[in-house]
Amino acid sequence: MKKLSYALANTMAMIGGLSLLAIILMTVASVIGRALVPIGLGPVPGDYEITEMTIAFVIFCFLPLCQLVAGHATVDVFTSGMGQRTNLILLAIWEVLLTATMIFIALRLYEGFLDKLTNNEISMLLAIPVWWGYFAALFPAFVGVIVGLWSAYDRARAALTGKVTRTIEGANH
Repeated sequence: MKKLSYALANTMAMIGGLSLLAIILMTVASVIGRALVPIGLGPVPGDYEITEMTIAFVIFCFLPLCQLVAGHATVDVFTSGMGQRTNLILLAIWEVLLTATMIFIALRLYEGFLDKLTNNEISMLLAIPVWWGYFAALFPAFVGVIVGLWSAYDRARAALTGKVTRTIEGANH
């Protein structure tokens, strides 16, 4: 399950990175187009709408890898002086809480998707169905739940047995 979790997380991060690059290129083209309006160019139509929909997808793409490598922001003022066992227990607790949060967010995202789908809501400029953005974010959110469940299990097992399968260095920023 470890290999699958890392493969899923890395794949999602690569897809997220490529999507982010596409948004960056579109934004650059839009800014240049705005600057060159006097010669007949213009901004990319609906650039804000496209960015808004895509950036949610990108964020969900990066969450699984961030969780696997303990890349979330931490404050070590108190934990840096604690022993490895205590840090393993704290890390397991945080992994379980983060996974529960990810499950909650994925469920709410699914509810939002269903709501937007049934209401036929569309974006203002491009008339893109709003549910597309929700639907796009569902898959990486689902991957985040799968990775989170394994990660929480792995960290809880490490806290209970002392057998660490992943470094906790990422947790000690």
